Formats: sequence, C-alpha cells, structure tokens
Amino acid sequence: MSIQAYILIQSEVGKAASVTKAVNAIAGVTIAESVTGPYDVIMRAEASSMEDLGRSILAKVQAVPGITRTLTCPVAIL
Repeated sequence: MSIQAYILIQSEVGKAASVTKAVNAIAGVTIAESVTGPYDVIMRAEASSMEDLGRSILAKVQAVPGITRTLTCPVAIL
C-alpha cells in the first residue's frame, strides 16, 4: 500500500510558476498546479511510507527556491 498526500504551498510573490515547474520535476509528485487563494500551488505526492514521503519528497519540495510555507495533508483511507 502506498501513502498519498496533498501538499499546499505558499510561495514568494511572483514565484508560483517557477515553484510549480520545480515541484513537478520531483520524483513521487503526481501533479502540481498553480492556484489562487491562500495557497499558490497545490500538489499531490505518493510514496511507499510516511517516512519515505518526508525524506524523499517533502525534503526536496521544501528546498525549492521561492517556497515560504507548506502544509501536508495525508489522504485518509476509509
């Protein structure tokens, strides 16, 4: 079973397009799109475990230039 999560991203003014492009290039990211509202980019990622999600994907996302804040929302399997 894999873990999926939505990551909501706030970026510096004028950086949403470059953040979206950079995030889409990270392995494990299934989609990333620029949006309007309180967040600038919303992405979805998939990993084999929560530890792998944090270490392999989120660490790389948070290192992208222009990102100021992220909020990770794991998908609940009901």
